[in-house]
Amino acid sequence: MATIVAVGLSLAACAVLARIGITIWPSTAGYDHFRFADYAKLTIIGVVLACLAWPVMCLLSSRARRPFFWLTIVVTVVGLAPDVWIIYKGQPLEAVMVLVAMHIALALITYPALVLISPQRPRR
Repeated sequence: MATIVAVGLSLAACAVLARIGITIWPSTAGYDHFRFADYAKLTIIGVVLACLAWPVMCLLSSRARRPFFWLTIVVTVVGLAPDVWIIYKGQPLEAVMVLVAMHIALALITYPALVLISPQRPRR
């Protein structure tokens, strides 16, 4: 259930952020990475990987929330590397700022969805 919620809310957040980006910066209309098919596949892959990491963290730690929180931060920061790269390659800064907001939104949605909907159970 947590995976479904995380994926669904993440896709919705990305759609809203892309729409907001286009509204604020009309020059970004038609930007490739704002197409649903483009961000949806990467969003689904990233969120599903996070959803697979949560039970692994629960196996590795008796108190998995804190290390998973820090892992979420590290992965989110590392996940911004492609955004830095596409800015370097000349992509519009305004559009890339929206992509950065999408990355942050995924972390803000996925972490609580996992730790609250699918909390770690005490070991027997």
